[in-house]
Amino acid sequence: MVVKKIVLCLCISSQLALTACATRSDNISSSYVSPLQYQSYNCNQIRMEITRVSRRVNEISGVQDSQATKDAVALGVGLVIFWPALFFMIGKDQKEEIARLKGEFEALEQAAIEKECSIVAEMDEARKLEQSRLDAKKQPEKTAGGLNQ
Repeated sequence: MVVKKIVLCLCISSQLALTACATRSDNISSSYVSPLQYQSYNCNQIRMEITRVSRRVNEISGVQDSQATKDAVALGVGLVIFWPALFFMIGKDQKEEIARLKGEFEALEQAAIEKECSIVAEMDEARKLEQSRLDAKKQPEKTAGGLNQ
């Protein structure tokens, strides 16, 4: 009977812990922001705003990813070794702000496309470079003897 209660408590606490984990920033989708608010901006203003939003997204994403890593470690330690470690998972989740900023970025990009700003081409080129970098990372590394092909 006591064992059943302990198992039940562990199951409930692990379920609560899993729902309390911070989400990695790349798994957070954007929330809708209307591009109409940027309709009066010229291309230079759009460029400055995109830079500001990008900088803030990068800053907050680093904090969010760090919190997600800490939560994952606390969950592993808490479930396997020491259940009070689960209380360390109570951190500041900035999911809503990241979603809003991603939405602002998309709205700014849409405004830049509508105004035919040069930053659109620069953003496309940056995306292509990033994608090629990620693709190169995914390819298996070749050894000196060429055995891993």
